[in-house]
Order: sequence, then structure tokens, then C-alpha cells
Amino acid sequence: MAARIRFLKIKFTMRLTLIISIVLSFSAPMAAQTNIATQSNGWYMYFGNHRLNDRLGIHTEYQWRRHNWLSAWQQSLLRLGLDYHFDANNSLTVGYAWVVSYPYGEQPIAQEFTEHRIWEQLVSTHRAGVLYVHHRYRLEQRYLERPAQSDYVFRQRARYRLLLTLPIEERDLQDDSFFIAAYAEPFIGFGKGIGRNVLDQNRLYIALGYRFNPNVNIQAGYLNQYIIKIDGIHHERNHTLQMAVTYNIDFRM
Repeated sequence: MAARIRFLKIKFTMRLTLIISIVLSFSAPMAAQTNIATQSNGWYMYFGNHRLNDRLGIHTEYQWRRHNWLSAWQQSLLRLGLDYHFDANNSLTVGYAWVVSYPYGEQPIAQEFTEHRIWEQLVSTHRAGVLYVHHRYRLEQRYLERPAQSDYVFRQRARYRLLLTLPIEERDLQDDSFFIAAYAEPFIGFGKGIGRNVLDQNRLYIALGYRFNPNVNIQAGYLNQYIIKIDGIHHERNHTLQMAVTYNIDFRM
């Protein structure tokens, strides 16, 4: 019972954080002494969760993130993980991400750098009427390269994503049918070295998707990515085209 109460408190805190972060994201342009760069990007992505048995699976992901829709690099992100499925609606993942960030836009970083990221996440899903509701709680331990100093700095971040999926043609998600997906996700920095940007970034997303079968779908949509730099003054509002393919393989068959 005590563990369940703690879990409910965590869920309440993260959802409250979500509401606050959305308010902050839209009110940020009114804050004093902020320098906001408005830019356009394109993210082209692959996701796959491959079941090995009833409990274990492998998460695979690659994101090709481009500035100015397509013309220049923004970021390259490869993410791998080991999934543990408690049941059909709850899973835990531990993994590693290799991230390369590039100078881009009106507020470019000084030079390209690499990030090695350890991450853990809890995913919980349920139905709410016609909606499919997906909660993702993620922690990240980030080792960020500083090329000028030839070393790395350590940062920590928490993320919560609330994803809602709405079938268009039927009450339930069906094969060969369209759906709408929308999510909000705040990123909260904590621990040493976060500077003035406790709210690291916020994402708001909406897309049209097509489900071929339970393991394959495609999505195309719009992401509003709001980033607050470490000095708390320089911000980015990135209007981003997202195109994604999900292809899961079930090795239990």
C-alpha cells in the first residue's frame, strides 16, 4: 500500500509539472530579457520494440533531426534499451543513447559535441473512453562532451510524456485505419549544474497516423519544441515536422 501511495504521489507531481510547464512555455515570450529564436526543423524517425518473450524485449530507435526542414544537421540520436513487461499495460526500460548535437540556427552551439546518455523509464497505458492513454516517466543521466576542455560534464533530467491516441474510424484501434496522436512532454533538470533552466524544454505534438497492424504504423505531424538554454535568457521555439515509422517484431511467434 505504501509503495502504491508513493507511486500515485509521483504521478500527481509529474502531471502537475506538465500543466505548469505548458503554461511556462507559452508565457515565456513575455518574460523579461529573453532572446527567442523561432526556427523550422524536420525530424525523421524510426521506433521498434521487439518482444523476445513474455517478459523481455529490446527497444530500438533512431532519429535523424535536421535544421531548416532538411538542409542541415540539428542532431543525431540513437537509443537502445532492454524492456521488462510486468503485464500488457506496464513496462520498465533501461537503456543507452548516443547523441551528437550540431551547431544550427540563430543561437548555435560553439561546436559539435557528443552526449552519452543512460536512461530509465516506466510506461503505463490504459483506456479512457475512446482514448488510448499512454504515460511515460523517464529519467536521464547525461554525460555531455566539452570539446574545448577535452572532458565531459554530468547532468540529470526528468521527463513526463502524456500521449493520447484517438481512433478516427472506429471506437477501437483497428488494422488498416487512421488515428490522431497528441502529446505534451516537459523536461525538468535537477541536481548540480542545471543553471537557470529548471524547465529544460517542453514539447507539444499532434499528428495523423495510419495503423497497418498492431506492430506497424506511420505518423506525420507537428511538434512545437520550446528550449530554454542554460543561461535562462536564450530560448528556441522550433516548429518541427515529424515523420515516424514504428515497426515492432514479435519473436514469440
